[in-house]
Amino acid sequence: MFSSLYILANLLFVLVSPSVPANNTVNLYEVKAKSGDGVFSLLRRYKLADYPCNITQFYKVNNLSSASYLKEGVSYKIPVYIYNYNGISIRSTIGIDNWEKAIRIKEYNENLHSEKLRQTNFLDSKLLWVPHHELHCADEASASPTTRAESSTSKSKSESTAKEETKEKVAFKKSSKSVDLFGDTYKEVKVVDESLKDQVFYLVSGHGGPDPGTSYQGYSSRICEDEYAYDVVLRVARNLMQHGAKVEIIVQDKNDGIRDDRILICDHDEKYQGNKKISRIQLTRLADRTKIINDLYYAYKKKGFKNQKAIMIHVDSQSKSKRQDVYFYHYKNSKSSASLAKKLQATFKAKYDKYQKNRGYKGFVKDRGLYMLRNTLPSAVYIELANIKNKDDHQRLLRQENRQALANWIFEGVIEK
Repeated sequence: MFSSLYILANLLFVLVSPSVPANNTVNLYEVKAKSGDGVFSLLRRYKLADYPCNITQFYKVNNLSSASYLKEGVSYKIPVYIYNYNGISIRSTIGIDNWEKAIRIKEYNENLHSEKLRQTNFLDSKLLWVPHHELHCADEASASPTTRAESSTSKSKSESTAKEETKEKVAFKKSSKSVDLFGDTYKEVKVVDESLKDQVFYLVSGHGGPDPGTSYQGYSSRICEDEYAYDVVLRVARNLMQHGAKVEIIVQDKNDGIRDDRILICDHDEKYQGNKKISRIQLTRLADRTKIINDLYYAYKKKGFKNQKAIMIHVDSQSKSKRQDVYFYHYKNSKSSASLAKKLQATFKAKYDKYQKNRGYKGFVKDRGLYMLRNTLPSAVYIELANIKNKDDHQRLLRQENRQALANWIFEGVIEK
């Protein structure tokens, strides 16, 4: 016990000058990109993606643009500085006098070691890893989830706090808000409670603008993927808003709203929120959507929102004979993404077991290295609603009550219970 305290004291409490010792060589750590890696997924692996300055520094030190792809097997510098640990203290090693910063750096090294992202403990190897944000992004580093102040909030709530929350719930009065994006019929949204007031959802319907996605020509008018995905997105958004959630609809069509028609007419006037045009170039479209989400993520994170999720909704295209139940993709290196996808699948299976007992449900969950799953910072899931080429699946899309059921089940699958 005494020896552990003695080591901790040496690591953290030695008073030093805030200048880096002249004999301490500092290098950036290099990592080989894995198959499917993007900038955000690579930095997320090393606990760096929550800080915008780390992302900026990554592009800078590797001479990359924000639209660059990472190449599998190629080594890239990440914004982690390698110091020769002096065996005395973290503070004297890197030339700081901030005790809490030293604790965060110590925990950063221990976490990476426990997750086998570094092979040795810094005490044994005498190599201390220091993330860029701790030295050059004071405001961002101070909001680190490893600070003692924040970690203390994970403790169970006191009885007095619980009482205050109960009072708030009792005092809450049902209200309504008007959302023009939902159209005249559905724009009045009754807020029934605030159970999701601390959660943020980013809803992205696939394609849009110059790209309608996949389509089917077999009715009075062509049916397009982006129209049906968008209608379900709006219905999910409305459900979430009814419970106080913060909802960001990334692709928007101000003329459509929620529609109850069977045939949703294809058009090309969708834009991003903020009235930004959607590019014809696929990579640019994906990069634009990712940037919108990540910029909003940082803004909400700064306000204290920790629970943020991104939901991408699409319609698949397979052979006409293949009937396809709703299925889900997640990013393999994100536990929260996998958990979200599995929770959605379990919700859909339970609904099919209840309402369509004789039919069965074959919707699956898989990991896939899609651009937006790799690069968006919130926990993300990618949903395929149906096979647009299969006429049996059309009933899931064309009937408005089925589109609402899809939205209801997605809502139930993504909320925290």
